[in-house]
Amino acid sequence: MPELPDVVVLVEKLQDVVAGHALVGVRLASPFLLRSVTPPIAAVVGKRVLGTQRIGKRVVIGLEDELALVIHLMIAGRLQWREMGAKIPGKIGVAAFDFDHGTLTFTEASPKKRAALHVVRGAAALAEHDPGGVDVFGVSVAEFTTLLRAERHTLKRVLTDPRTFSGIGNAYSDEILHHAQLSPVTLSTSLSDDDAATLLASVRAVLTRFTELLRQDASTALGPEKMTAFRPEMAVHGKANQPCPRCGSPVQRIAYADNETNYCAPCQTGGRLLADRALSRLLKDDFPRTLDDLEALKREHREKAAPSSSPRSQPK
Repeated sequence: MPELPDVVVLVEKLQDVVAGHALVGVRLASPFLLRSVTPPIAAVVGKRVLGTQRIGKRVVIGLEDELALVIHLMIAGRLQWREMGAKIPGKIGVAAFDFDHGTLTFTEASPKKRAALHVVRGAAALAEHDPGGVDVFGVSVAEFTTLLRAERHTLKRVLTDPRTFSGIGNAYSDEILHHAQLSPVTLSTSLSDDDAATLLASVRAVLTRFTELLRQDASTALGPEKMTAFRPEMAVHGKANQPCPRCGSPVQRIAYADNETNYCAPCQTGGRLLADRALSRLLKDDFPRTLDDLEALKREHREKAAPSSSPRSQPK
């Protein structure tokens, strides 16, 4: 799912492309996309774009008469700028927004159809789409620390809660915690004042860095052709078993549902491996606790899997 850096750059590029232009038509190809009834989608036709903005991970296109299109790309949704009247892409196309100088196509490369479009009117209706998370660039260390400690959760969960912090998701939370050298399973209520200050500095540093990288990498008028949660510049996210850029140890990965946590044991957990629920249930007391234990377990499995070299096992 696009997170703060991706959405910021997309909104900036969209502002450059459509601000001041009229939306002359909307074509919907998927019955699952439009999630609102009032105002009707026809109400936006003929309205001029006043500006764009980000609300959490949502893209907002503001129009005349207090109307707005609220777009949630979810995991697989993408927007691309095309020539006027461009066809909606075949299997993955869900909509097209026709402007007086070009067409904005909306695709979703997923059969689950989670992307969403809402039409709203007025500030109050728009505010209903704001999960409530604060802008991490607009809070003090004290405010950030208070929010962290408001409920007893892991740092990973607190950082990715849209009701607490705006725009941080699975990918960048991994990068932030690695940058801060903090364990993803540390309880937020146990974090010291110094560590909270370090974490806020890491949040800002990581999000700023990747926002700038995305601005530089923009290959089309609306940013990169492919928004992805995995980037080569990342230290740990999507880098399982690859060397940590700080210490060289293999990056560890825990997968659960549609998400994953990537971390470096020596840099973040004092060398301790975090329990993977599935593997913990399978291995029970044999679950490795450290990288050395993990390597020993791998050697044991390799030795068991290797063919025997005894004379009796040799073919006649």
